[in-house]
Amino acid sequence: MNGNKALIEEIKAIYGQTEHKAYVRSFGCQLNVSDGEKIKGVLSGMGFTFTDDEREADLIILNTCAVRESAEDRVFGIVGSMKKLKEENPSLIIGIAGCMTAQEHIAEKIKRSYPQVDIVLGTSAINGLPALLLDCLRGKKFGADIAEYDDFSAAVPQIRESSFKASVPIMFGCNNFCTYCIVPYVRGRERSRRPEDIIAEVRELAASGYKEIMLLGQNVNSYGNDLGGEMSFPQLLRELNAIEGNFIIRFMSSHPKDASRELIDTIFECEKVAKHLHLPVQSGSSDVLRRMNRRYTAEKYLETVDYIYSRDPDFSLTTDLIVGFPDETDEDFQATLDIIRRVKFDNIYSFIYSKRSGTKAAEMPDAVSDETKSRRMRELLEAQREISSEHYKRFIGRRMRVLADDVSKKRRGFLTGKSSEFIIVEFEGDESLIGQFVDVEITDAMNWAVVGKIVQTNG
Repeated sequence: MNGNKALIEEIKAIYGQTEHKAYVRSFGCQLNVSDGEKIKGVLSGMGFTFTDDEREADLIILNTCAVRESAEDRVFGIVGSMKKLKEENPSLIIGIAGCMTAQEHIAEKIKRSYPQVDIVLGTSAINGLPALLLDCLRGKKFGADIAEYDDFSAAVPQIRESSFKASVPIMFGCNNFCTYCIVPYVRGRERSRRPEDIIAEVRELAASGYKEIMLLGQNVNSYGNDLGGEMSFPQLLRELNAIEGNFIIRFMSSHPKDASRELIDTIFECEKVAKHLHLPVQSGSSDVLRRMNRRYTAEKYLETVDYIYSRDPDFSLTTDLIVGFPDETDEDFQATLDIIRRVKFDNIYSFIYSKRSGTKAAEMPDAVSDETKSRRMRELLEAQREISSEHYKRFIGRRMRVLADDVSKKRRGFLTGKSSEFIIVEFEGDESLIGQFVDVEITDAMNWAVVGKIVQTNG
């Protein structure tokens, strides 16, 4: 940001003493949410305050997602509706940021078809926002910076949405090229942050009282592969675990092909690392996994699971699943049902496959009807409900350490939070406990959460 000081002072001079407000909206994954917090940090440094009402804003930035085409269509619909806002307030500046804009044809489409948009900002160009904004204030009609930058050493200020939970990106991009995924094309290849920068950021967050640190990356397991052997992800976890403070370390997402025994051992041996692993299997069919280019088989995935359960049979696993991948057979789908019954995931995040232009899977023939895909999804969800209803009962009678993070939307006078195992826990308690750790004795279990009573508070 140091190179932007002169630009920022000129922006402040243009606005003068007038209050100027920004509306920032992020779509998609937690990495996008983190980017949105950084965008807010940069804008705050330029004197902006923030509003949740786009009609009050002098600057609107939509921080977009490109994982599904439906997400892009939704953003284009919102951008189209902002034409009226621009007509009502010609001085309004509208910017589009995030994964959508990293695609050159999308940036060109915005420039060509949406004249109400003034700024287009790529995923790694947040530090370029002051220059784009200043050009706009000087009268330039359209500005774009969608270059891929590798320098993450410059600190970007961040306005975090929570006072006790923080996300810390540790790497950017992806090298895996799963055939259904656009991420490597919009976020680039894997680039790891320097370990000393990550450690310093987490140390500062811990000293500031943050209770949950979520490490983010498209595939955190491959952290450090581009650092010449300087530090691996398990080694990073051990370094962070040694930082003083009362906090829990979580991370996502993990790729099964890189979920080593060293990583699993590290999870069990580090007291601050959550006892939970989100390990996306995507399909229980090795043939489908091959066509997805996942680079592991169902058998190899189960070997990893078996090693985890050999350390702790009750360890918490969650996963992602895609139903209806091109030409998925009944046998392929049955293999997916078999694997969720075999593993007994605590939760699944499941999606019906949708074609994504620009990916190899979009070019694959697909004879499976939408009706069949919807039926399979219903079967999958019903099977998982039965698994969760039974599997959650293992927590009854146990004491779970829980970070209280909100009031319950289902029970008056109750709070909700997540345990170390990433299980939703509801318990009776005062709102003053939000942001604190509590020990909860579990008395009941449902298919989506457990219920208990506080036995001790831990600050």
